[in-house]
This record gives sequence, C-alpha cells and structure tokens, in this order.
Amino acid sequence: MLVDEISLSVAAGNGGDGVVRWRQEKFKPKAGPAGGDGGKGGDVYVRAVRDITVLGRYTGEKRFSAGHGESGHASSKTGKNGVDLVIDVPVGTRVSDVEKGRVVELLTPGEQVLMYKGGKGGLGNEYFKSSTNRSPDRATLGRDGERGVLHIELALVVDAGLIGLPNAGKSSLINALTRAQSKVGSYAFTTKEPQLGDFYGHVLADIPGLIAGASTGKGLGHRFLRHIRRTKMLLHVVSVESENPLHDYYTILNELNSYDKALAQREEWIVLSKIDLINKTDLERLTKEFDKIGKRVFVLSTVSGVGVKNFSDTLVAHLREAYNTV
Repeated sequence: MLVDEISLSVAAGNGGDGVVRWRQEKFKPKAGPAGGDGGKGGDVYVRAVRDITVLGRYTGEKRFSAGHGESGHASSKTGKNGVDLVIDVPVGTRVSDVEKGRVVELLTPGEQVLMYKGGKGGLGNEYFKSSTNRSPDRATLGRDGERGVLHIELALVVDAGLIGLPNAGKSSLINALTRAQSKVGSYAFTTKEPQLGDFYGHVLADIPGLIAGASTGKGLGHRFLRHIRRTKMLLHVVSVESENPLHDYYTILNELNSYDKALAQREEWIVLSKIDLINKTDLERLTKEFDKIGKRVFVLSTVSGVGVKNFSDTLVAHLREAYNTV
C-alpha cells in the first residue's frame, strides 16, 4: 500500500556525560584530572530517495530516536558520538516540524536536511583544570537532544499524470502503457491511491478519480489533488460512453482550477477513451468538439488496441524532447 501521509515522534540523541577520572601514578592516586568529555548525541535527518513506497516502513512504529552519546572515559578519552538517525522519504515529500512550524520540501534524490540536533556531550573534569585548581572534582552532564513530531506528506513528482472522472478509463490506459497493473473495475473509485508505472524511463501516475466538489473535500477529496501539483503534464482521460463527455471534461478542469489555478495552465493532452463503444459518426462529431478546445486530442480503445500505439509513440517522443532524456 502506498503511504502518502504519516506523523512520527522523533528524538535526536542525548549527549554523553563528562566524567571525573584521575591519572594514576605510583604513590600519587590522584596525579591529575583525566576525565574525558561525553560524546555528542546523534542528529536526525530526512533524506530524499527514489522509492515511492518507503514511508511504509515507518507504519509499524511511530517513535524513532538517534543514538545517545557515550559517557567520557579515563585517560582523557572522549566518549563516542551517537549514531545519526536518517529518515528516508520519497522525492517530492513535504516535511513539517509540527511544534516549530518549520517546513522543508525534498525535491532532489539524495537531498538531506537536518531536522533535530543531538545534545552536546558533558565536560570531563580535565576541562576544568586551571592554575588555581589543579585537581577539579567536577564534570557536567550531557545535554538532551532536540525532539518533536514530524508530519510527512508525499506529493508525487511524475512526468505525466492521468486525470479524469471515475471509470474514465485511466487505469486501463496506464496498464496498456506500462506494467503498473492498476486495478480495473466497473465501479467508482476503483483506484484508492495513485498507481505508478515506468514508461520508457518516465513515470506515469494514475491519479484516483475526482468528482465535482473534490477541491472542497467531496469524494476522495483534495487528498489526491496535491499529487497533481508536481506533475509535469496532464493526460485528461474522458470516456466517450458518458452522456456528456464535454461536461465531464470541464467538471475536472474546474476542480483543478479551484484547487490551484496554476494546474489549469499546465500542459494537458485530452484522451478520448472507450471509442469502441460508440459509432464512427458520433466519434467524429465528438472529436471535432474537443478539437475546438485547442489542445492535442487522441482517440483510443484499450480493449481493441486502436490508437494506443500511436498515443504511446507520440507521448514518449514528447517526454524525451521536453525533458532531454533518451
């Protein structure tokens, strides 16, 4: 299951305590201070990785902590630092520190951001040696590490997102173009979460079906609209078997515009699906109506395969040219 939102209680490591120790010399049991400092507590980082399912590993346990620093040692040796905690998140993730209000977005693979600092180690008694105090009998405790609650939200970064009303044919299309194996059914909201597929090195996403009012929380709500925000281009799938395909098209367009006006300006191709379900005359009339919108229009059927190869070849060529890939 794709986990796209989760909250975690996270703590950096505490610093190790400084210690009181003495150099041992013959006939001088306390020849001088030799207590080492405590090690620093481990820090907490979030790191972007190319794994869209990685948040699933955190669902079983909601509390995570970095390693604590080790206490100091004799012979003026500093304790070991605590091990850092690195929380992997998918590229495109928004991470919020709930208490401090700090928000970071990780958009590049390998990008790593420090969220909580580990506590400083305490000071051993050697630190307090001075000309006036040759035998300090004092050490300090390590400091606590920072802690808080991280709210993690995934917003997919994909090359092309398939949008449209429930049952428009998006799942069948992504299955035809990739090996996504998105679930197909004859009822609304078959897709409860975004389905991803590799398309000649590009990522396609089948965004769950939207309905009128989705931008205000109806149906599956705006939970999935944020996944469209970082989609480079939109493939708007419209079923020609609908009573009013044009109305369906503008229903989704209005929802996108209500959620984020920039979405309505994004590059968009229109895909008329299920063309095997209407006659040729009606299809020609409908295609002309959609041509008037001024966007590229494709007609296809994933059942018969008509138009699928042409659409696939055109799309991959466009993505390679637009994003300089081979």
